[in-house]
Amino acid sequence: MTSLIAPAPLATTAAALRDGQLDPMTYLDAQLARMDEVEPLVQAFVPEPQRGPRVRAALRALVEAYPQPGQRPPLFGIPIGVKDIFHVEGLPTRAGSLFPPEVLAGPEAAVVRQFKDAGAVVMGKTVTTEFAYFEPGPTRNPHNLEHTPGGSSSGSAAAVAAGEVPLAIGTQTIGSVIRPAAFCGIVGYKPTYNRIDPSGLLFFSRSADHVGLFTQDVAGMRLAASVVCQGWDKNVEVVRPPVLGVPVGPYLEQASDEGLAAFNRQRAQLQNAGYTIQEIPLFQNIAEINRIHRQLIAAEFAQEHARWLDRYRDLYRPRTLALILEGQQVPQEVVEEARDLQKLLREEVIHIMDVQGVDLWIAPAAPGPAPKGLNSTGDPIMNLPWTFLGLPAVTVPAGRASNGLPLGLQLIAPWMMDEELLAWAEGIAQIWLS
Repeated sequence: MTSLIAPAPLATTAAALRDGQLDPMTYLDAQLARMDEVEPLVQAFVPEPQRGPRVRAALRALVEAYPQPGQRPPLFGIPIGVKDIFHVEGLPTRAGSLFPPEVLAGPEAAVVRQFKDAGAVVMGKTVTTEFAYFEPGPTRNPHNLEHTPGGSSSGSAAAVAAGEVPLAIGTQTIGSVIRPAAFCGIVGYKPTYNRIDPSGLLFFSRSADHVGLFTQDVAGMRLAASVVCQGWDKNVEVVRPPVLGVPVGPYLEQASDEGLAAFNRQRAQLQNAGYTIQEIPLFQNIAEINRIHRQLIAAEFAQEHARWLDRYRDLYRPRTLALILEGQQVPQEVVEEARDLQKLLREEVIHIMDVQGVDLWIAPAAPGPAPKGLNSTGDPIMNLPWTFLGLPAVTVPAGRASNGLPLGLQLIAPWMMDEELLAWAEGIAQIWLS
């Protein structure tokens, strides 16, 4: 049987395509063949009957535009997956729903256009939970088909883990990048809020939505981020290891016993590798933060869907409809208070980092490994406060659970320190690669 996990390194592949060491059409044909092998089992992509002819035509146009190796853009010939809540020219947007695609149509997303301008080719739309909430699609975890890949960016994470594409786009409103990346054993990056332009996205919550990315390693993530993060500084270098902070207290205790045991093993491995770790009480009011974040995103979700609810109410699945109805009951003053709290709490957390001399927080990327079954995408609770604050976060593969499934380690940096976050993450990730 074909292995459902295969290497698809972004940075080295992109360099070979740019320099002419790798023929772009040969590479694309190999990736399409890979899809043919694994898609019937993994189901990461939205079905597209004419995918092959479309992507080959797009690549031929790209080769004609950039015939000279060495003069090609940074992602020349790289196939990417795009979560099906982003608009892509020529492809319908369904958002994992039963809605008529024409109702959801819109101009191409900024992040898609940026990647195309950098030479990427859209391999297709990846499966999302319905409107990026909790109603799952058909995608399975390529590490074990009986387990969820996580959500809502289910297809994007699974496609990268299965080696179908080396790069995919997702979103995170609570934990929809970090969690599926951890479940699928890859790198997931959620930038500082709005550092990747979200225009052209079917929004869930405009105060919480982050455009995020998936790659198999941190080197690839640094390349991808340099293309789409506004104001990216390629010259940032880190000259010392980061001091790591552990946010002890009720937040950390939300992880499962297995998840906490794994996190303690990860901490010990970091210490053995020479990293300084401090325990710092944080998020003592996590239950309140969780409640406020849920109210905020429910209210904004209801606002986004107000234009469709009356006409298409019967097309929503139960959990999605329930969130809309819940959000309708949230007073506007509560929404405004939540937005104010986002800023105040972010400033407080960054101040604590400054006072304590902490460069990065570390935490479990999920409460534990990917749960069995496809009816749930798992719990995003370990990602929620960092998303609420809009701070940049990345998860790196960091060992395996007792059942053999991947585990991730979540790293969080201060506001707009994405460059340092990924530079440090590259070193940290090496611990579990050696």
